[in-house]
Amino acid sequence: MAAVASPGPKVTDCVTKVALSVSCENLLDMDAFSKSDPLCVLFMNSSGPHWCEIGRTEKIQNCLNPKFSKPFVIDYYFEMVQKLKFEVYDIDSKSHNLQEADFLGELECTLGQVVSSKKITKPLVMKDKSPAGKGTITICAEERTDNRVVEFEVSGRKLDKKDFFGKSDPFLEFYKQAETGWQLAHRTEVVKNNLNPIWRPFRIPLQSLCGGDVEKSIKIDCYDYNSSGSHDFIGSFATTLSQIQQASQTYAAEFECINSKKKQKKKGYKNSGVIIVKQCKIVKDYTFLDFIMGGCQINFTIAIDFTGSNGDPSSPQSLHYINPGGYNEYLAAIWAVGNVIQDYDSDKLFPALGFGAKIPPSWQVCHEFPINFNPSDPFCAGIEGVVQAYHHCLPQVKLYGPTNFSPVINHVAHFGRQAMQQETAKQYYVLLIITDGVITDMDETRSAIVNASRLPMSIIIVGVGGADFSAMEFLDGDDGILRSAAGEAAMRDIVQFVPFRQFQNAGTAALAQSVLAELPDQVASFFKLFDLKPPIEPSPS
Repeated sequence: MAAVASPGPKVTDCVTKVALSVSCENLLDMDAFSKSDPLCVLFMNSSGPHWCEIGRTEKIQNCLNPKFSKPFVIDYYFEMVQKLKFEVYDIDSKSHNLQEADFLGELECTLGQVVSSKKITKPLVMKDKSPAGKGTITICAEERTDNRVVEFEVSGRKLDKKDFFGKSDPFLEFYKQAETGWQLAHRTEVVKNNLNPIWRPFRIPLQSLCGGDVEKSIKIDCYDYNSSGSHDFIGSFATTLSQIQQASQTYAAEFECINSKKKQKKKGYKNSGVIIVKQCKIVKDYTFLDFIMGGCQINFTIAIDFTGSNGDPSSPQSLHYINPGGYNEYLAAIWAVGNVIQDYDSDKLFPALGFGAKIPPSWQVCHEFPINFNPSDPFCAGIEGVVQAYHHCLPQVKLYGPTNFSPVINHVAHFGRQAMQQETAKQYYVLLIITDGVITDMDETRSAIVNASRLPMSIIIVGVGGADFSAMEFLDGDDGILRSAAGEAAMRDIVQFVPFRQFQNAGTAALAQSVLAELPDQVASFFKLFDLKPPIEPSPS
């Protein structure tokens, strides 16, 4: 689930969470021998020309009328115009890279328009604003006032065999009863070739499933997955959350899957299998703000690139050259990004590291050194302290190389690993790397990020200068799951890349939004993954 804390207003301002569910009809068919494989990407703009990616739905195979089960959950500020852009792509590569995907159309609107209408259906348009065929997009908005979720453990028994050469490949769809009919709330993964499937445990927001009313009807459909996109219906049943809870208290709730067409035709028809709900538990779903207000400390470390590719600091062409006005891009990035992040760091003491320079007295290349040259106390007081330490450090080091990210990542990961002993969500670490984008130890960096993805840790990379940042984009796992060189997958996406030059004239709000776009969800999802609660239970607001 994509979630973002918008910039500008402070934590205490009037804000509500809104879930946006997306479906499309009559999408353009871009695939020669099959149908398009659509995915929807949401971008937001609150100032200037820059659009910030908020999140992506799942990809649906071979489907021109997709109902995406993954909603976008965003903060709605009543007093801000929050422009939204929904872009739909046909994804044919495993990487989910939008550059390699076919564009199927877009819709621009404001969050206020969607919230006030609750449901809007609009035609999709191409980049030149011409119609995207007959394609339409429907967005449903639901205010999330209830932060409880339902945790499910579900399996099946003796489901109907639908495939000629093998068993069925079953998946489930959970529907909420809405004024406009049944609304998709969740879709499980597909379990291949199995009539007795066990699905992975999953969570559905209580509001999405039954509007918070445990007596309200919910419908569960079971299908056999076909790669062609036309899935075979196995069976269905309707129940309530209250019935599931009561039945699953003793052992497990069992429901017969009924295929009404089959029932009418077959005389001795009993059912098309049984769905077993082993666990159905309502729990509180803590948000990023719950963790922050409940006493979680966010610890920021700043790492600055002092490699030779930045250019000689005495030359005006260098990114480290400080002009007569006391400005360079590194300082501008430290100030701008630092002012955004320091609101979330309670003690305002930042360890500041440098990498890629030869440092006194030995003049050995160092890939992880405190810029105040005090290894026992690398902390700088506030962003002002970081700026002072940078000014003091720059003339004393010799820019060199290579550009190795892994040492500073592993440095912060060491503290993240110690924090894994915590019994509540007390500590979370964020490494801010400011770099010109050239990277030498790509394999080691990938491995370091994959290892760090299991720790209470995130990495924000700010790219200064106008170099090719494709390596940084690759590390930011938005286009698919990052893997180490050995093929090990990251447990979660923990890297956010921001090209600083795109924001220099866009204002601090746009920069703040892009820098912090993924952090709230990364923090909350990590603590949920390990079932850690805020140190202090936040008071209901």
